[in-house]
Amino acid sequence: ELPGVQDETTVAERLQSTANLQFFETYQANEISTQWAQASAISKQPEVEDIVTEDKDTTKVDSLETLESLTSSTSLTSSKGLGELVQPAGTYSIGFVSPENKSAVDDLLRRQDVLSVFPEDLKFMWSSEMESISTKSKEMAYTLYAVRIPANGKAKVGGTDIKSASTGFDQTSALITVDLTMSQVGAEKWGQMTGENVGRVVAITMDDVVYSAPRVINAITAGNTQISGSFTVDEAKGLAGLLNGGALPAPCVIKDQSKVGPTVGAENTKLGLISFAVALICIFIYMYFYYGKAGLIADIALFANIIFIFGTLASFGAVLTLAGIAGIVLTIGMAVDANVIIFERIREEIASGKDKRSAIDEGFKNSLSSIIDANVTTLLTAIILKVFGSGVIESFATTLIIGLFTSLFAALVISRLIMIWMMNKGKEINFDSKITRNAFKGLNIDYIGKRKLFYGVSSILVVVSLIAIFTKGLNPSVEFSGGRTFGVKFEKSAQKEIEYLRSNLETVFVEDGKKASIDVKTKSTNFFVEITTNYKRSDETANNLVKAKLIEGLKLSESRLGKSEILESRSVSPSVSKELINSSSIAILLSIIMIFAYILIRFGKWQYSVGAIIALAHDVIIVLGVYAIFNGFLPFNMDVDQAFIAAILTLIGYSINDTVIVFDRIREITRFKPQTDTKTNVNEALNSTMSRTINTSFTTFFVLLVVFVFGPAVIQGFVFAMLIGVVIGTYSSLYIATPFIVDTENKKVK
Repeated sequence: ELPGVQDETTVAERLQSTANLQFFETYQANEISTQWAQASAISKQPEVEDIVTEDKDTTKVDSLETLESLTSSTSLTSSKGLGELVQPAGTYSIGFVSPENKSAVDDLLRRQDVLSVFPEDLKFMWSSEMESISTKSKEMAYTLYAVRIPANGKAKVGGTDIKSASTGFDQTSALITVDLTMSQVGAEKWGQMTGENVGRVVAITMDDVVYSAPRVINAITAGNTQISGSFTVDEAKGLAGLLNGGALPAPCVIKDQSKVGPTVGAENTKLGLISFAVALICIFIYMYFYYGKAGLIADIALFANIIFIFGTLASFGAVLTLAGIAGIVLTIGMAVDANVIIFERIREEIASGKDKRSAIDEGFKNSLSSIIDANVTTLLTAIILKVFGSGVIESFATTLIIGLFTSLFAALVISRLIMIWMMNKGKEINFDSKITRNAFKGLNIDYIGKRKLFYGVSSILVVVSLIAIFTKGLNPSVEFSGGRTFGVKFEKSAQKEIEYLRSNLETVFVEDGKKASIDVKTKSTNFFVEITTNYKRSDETANNLVKAKLIEGLKLSESRLGKSEILESRSVSPSVSKELINSSSIAILLSIIMIFAYILIRFGKWQYSVGAIIALAHDVIIVLGVYAIFNGFLPFNMDVDQAFIAAILTLIGYSINDTVIVFDRIREITRFKPQTDTKTNVNEALNSTMSRTINTSFTTFFVLLVVFVFGPAVIQGFVFAMLIGVVIGTYSSLYIATPFIVDTENKKVK
């Protein structure tokens, strides 16, 4: 599956390429000129078996084209290869053939009577692209090469000898290049081959096509080789990508090829982007309302961060998926969080009596530890998910890794530079407004004293969630459970009616009081729709019943889509294999181990690590329980699909980030007040970070809420899981992770 790709022809060519780069010696034209003349004379006559079926018309025989008449020996200015390439025709190629004559030459060179006159190790190959025949003429032609194949059929230097490939630029010829770095063994073999062929031409081929035919000037022993040619940037990237992907043992054979429309239609995409933009504007307004001019600085940094994220994704050619969007939302939350932490510390320094410039310096300095700890724990998780995960997990991790670096840069560098510039210009910077000036100051809530109450509440929530998970269960989507798929043709275009069709089908595909999972997308044309459902998936005898239900649902849609016809149907196996599930489980388990280890190293006490992991498990179980309880009752899709997994991953990242921020303040207060008991220090830490906790949670929750209310129905289930996750993640940081430290830490005062 290649999201967003429209050029089916190029895709097919790439898939069928074995990407087996090979370096061959060649025959020069003067070395086989005698055989070429003989072959040309033979080609004038029809093949022996053809004479039996053809009328013995001498006029027809005499009019046959020959190899010499079809090829040209005009001087060629080549743009491919290494070193000096402007050479007379016939010294490094057999000749040049116009595109209209290429198939005729191929036919002649396939004849056994023609091939029999050439050496057994000779194989004819074409250039990968047409080139200009001369500097004066604009005529284009393919180049024909006589390649020398060793007796064992293997090239002296091949794709396995290449360590890496990348794109480059040759400043001398102003050409895009593909730069190769050989392995140690490959460098030795290439050096020997070029040393034996000084003054001769070496053909650099892939899949029996010559990409470059350089004349060797000197032996190349450094292990670096450059293929230059009339490549576009995309072509060079494509070739480098194929080479880095490695050679296939055999070419891929395409058995089926189809083009499908987006599951999330254009209208839904537009609606989602609008709701996301509205939410961001509201965040910008809120930051200004709460932090004054400092809020405007945070807005600039946040906007720059978003540009950095999308710019980086675009430069990588990344595909934006729901998992990627989850990573972006989490990144935006963390970017706001970093600014909030800095501003709150600056406000504390100002309250202690320091001037603005000193307060800003101290604020950035004292908040750095919290920001780094929170981001490193999330980064370690993302790296593990990226390395060991696949599919939606890898997509989430990629976006999150990019976002972590861009958000840190935006908060620590851009915000700081703007503040320094404003201070140097004598401009006033305020970190609050008249309404928010004393917000959350003087808080003295006894969180730890009420911990048993919240232990009880959490225990009830976890037990109820586990009961719901093991009794009612979660509803796996089609991609996890498999099912049946139907190809349906409509009278009218279904491009803008996907959600309408899905909602009608959901009313009829109901099993044991629960809506079945349904996936709807256009395929090939806007009039042909592929409908997949896991309704009665375990009952192999229910084919007629499922089809009858489908017809019932299609009739409900006739008012907009017209009459329909079921053209095809088949069973669908789960696309998420055991290997994928296992790799995902390993990735999540390793990330939890890394979180435990990092927190243990940074905070020096196992209580912090265990508290964070318990809070994490608490959050995930409750979200799963909510999905198990409310699936079928709420008016949107609550299937456990890849989008849901992305939401759970976001919850893990958000929860651990929030917990580490609180832990960092506990450590700081404990360091300055070692004689004070743990309960008092923890309460003080929670009260002092409450402004940061509320602001960060509120801004992230608000973004999600706007997208949930005004965004497309197709992603409401995904956003709903993230909404629950933000609330539960904030709650567990305050009432589960930190009280655990108090109950397990040694009460002795050193």
